[in-house]
Amino acid sequence: MHVHKRLAFCWLYLQVIFASVLSDVWKAEVVSEIEALVTSCVVIPCKFQYPGTQLPDSRVRGIWHKQKNQREIIYHEDSTNVVENFKGRTKLLGSLGQKNCTLEIDDIRNHDNGPFCFRAEIPTIDKYSFEEKCVSLSMLSNPREPVLEQKKMYFVEGQHALFKCSVRHTCPSHPPKLTWSRSEGEVHYSHNKIHEGTWQVEALLSFTTKEQDHNTEIRCKAVFHGNKETESKFEMFVKEKPNILHFIIPVISVVGAIIFFVVMGFFVIKKYKRQIQELQSRNENGLWSRISRVSRRFRNHRRPETGMDVVNKSNNCMDTMSGMTGFSKPHFPSPKSEQKNYNRSEVTCSANYDDDYTNTADLNVYGNL
Repeated sequence: MHVHKRLAFCWLYLQVIFASVLSDVWKAEVVSEIEALVTSCVVIPCKFQYPGTQLPDSRVRGIWHKQKNQREIIYHEDSTNVVENFKGRTKLLGSLGQKNCTLEIDDIRNHDNGPFCFRAEIPTIDKYSFEEKCVSLSMLSNPREPVLEQKKMYFVEGQHALFKCSVRHTCPSHPPKLTWSRSEGEVHYSHNKIHEGTWQVEALLSFTTKEQDHNTEIRCKAVFHGNKETESKFEMFVKEKPNILHFIIPVISVVGAIIFFVVMGFFVIKKYKRQIQELQSRNENGLWSRISRVSRRFRNHRRPETGMDVVNKSNNCMDTMSGMTGFSKPHFPSPKSEQKNYNRSEVTCSANYDDDYTNTADLNVYGNL
């Protein structure tokens, strides 16, 4: 029992010793790369640890320098030690006593690429440069456009509209300013940290839509530190609020269209019916007339000729002989001339006379003159 207690005590003692030893080391936490907008500013987050107990700010000195040359100091509490190119442009934001070594570089220039490293000095104790933990700057010539987020672009008059505009940056000490093109409505701002070295500014715009908002642009402009700006925009559409006319007019239109087509269909059907009846009537009359003519011819063929029929034939024949059908009589005929040839109608007429009168076979036209 006593043996187990001794072993447990030894184990705890060793943990305390190793913990104190491990805590008495120099180390730093910085991002390896961060974006920086030219003419704007950038804030490099930094945390470090030194051996021993925590000291006040006056006991710790912080220095930032270039990785390749520790003499090229970009920040020092004594500005005379800073290289000319960075004088007045760097500032330590963190508290060294709280082990915060965050640095701000203002008025970013194209050649401020880095890498930059932090160095801590504790007088009478030690000093250390964290060259294994340095940061490089990625230069942006132009700012990124703000992001517009909206659930929809089509609204009905009187509906509540909510829009969000956001932009990311790397200078929380001088965040960009967001402004809306619309003066009416309520605007709420927020500033949040996305991840180490990157922040985001948000602006929420809310208002009640009106008919005048139809086909208008909503613009969000971001102005960055250093007077660089950019904007994003979109177009919104607002429909008029429905009323009783919106329901009556379509119903009237549909009913009117139905009545129009019904009336037109009635007249078209009536017209075609009349045409069909006329065609049927013509067909019936034509057939009946043909049947009547055939029947009349059949009756005439079987009916015996009467005295009136003979007289009619005689009159017809006389008309034919008198020149009505093209018969011509020569002047001063010779009695000894040959018998004249008659045309078909004359022959037919003669034949009819032979049938009616047997003594006309020797009819001499010229002898009757």
